[in-house]
Amino acid sequence: MKALSIRSDYAAEIMNGTKTEEYRSWSTKYRGDLLICNTAKKIRGFVPGYALCVAKIVGIEQRQDQDGSYYAWKIAPFAKNGSYWIKPIKVKGQLRLFNIDDHLIERAPFTDIHSKTAMEWINKVIAPLRY
Repeated sequence: MKALSIRSDYAAEIMNGTKTEEYRSWSTKYRGDLLICNTAKKIRGFVPGYALCVAKIVGIEQRQDQDGSYYAWKIAPFAKNGSYWIKPIKVKGQLRLFNIDDHLIERAPFTDIHSKTAMEWINKVIAPLRY
């Protein structure tokens, strides 16, 4: 699976569904499942060095602002056939897109990220990894 390293605080926003676009100075023709990998930078309250979710990239839009051109990578909602949480896997990030073996990626046992099951899973599986 294609993967992308992102600061863990931004990756957490993607994971909780509040960040629906990822901004980059470069584009890609790639569309589909993208493993979101938290960088190793330690930020209090977040999980450094792990992949915690898969964001489905459904489109990329070029935009312009006062600082120049950039690309908005559009992320599908966390729902059936969309983006999804995974069992945490330790990942050493890289620049640009890189590949991670598909067999390492295991979906979380639910689809509704706002469910009681999801909150229990966070407390049991994710919380112990926080810095």
